[in-house]
Amino acid sequence: MATRSLILRHGDARDAASIDTVMAAAFDPRYGEAWTRSQCLGVLAMPGVHLTLAFIDDQPAGFSLTRAIAGEAELLLLAVAPGFRRTGVGGTLLRGVIADCQSRDVTILHLEVRADNDAVALYEANGFAKLGERRAYYRGRDGRHYDAHTYSRPI
Repeated sequence: MATRSLILRHGDARDAASIDTVMAAAFDPRYGEAWTRSQCLGVLAMPGVHLTLAFIDDQPAGFSLTRAIAGEAELLLLAVAPGFRRTGVGGTLLRGVIADCQSRDVTILHLEVRADNDAVALYEANGFAKLGERRAYYRGRDGRHYDAHTYSRPI
């Protein structure tokens, strides 16, 4: 089997198609967590927002989207296409977010995640600690509610 090459690069609004490709595959539609193209473009136009894309053999494999202001940052989205999960893409993207925060003098990184999301294990393995819980915060497309957990990590 040939070695696959993982490449990370910074992105911007011109990468909307790659974001859409990963978003459509990565987020289970029953939860309604995927963002629309217009939501992504709106956030990308804001100051302090940083997009990193992951490619494996020129295929969009994942991305991260963060926003930093006044020494704090929030991981808005981290997505990995299902075919590339458990290959190191998510961890590489997350470590890239942490390194980027260090370079921008961020002192703490926050995120929010659906309580039963598989990504919780990745976040905890990378130094995030649960700070709080929002009961029934997310509403799935079927009307069911899901708890949200907030995490943070010092940088």
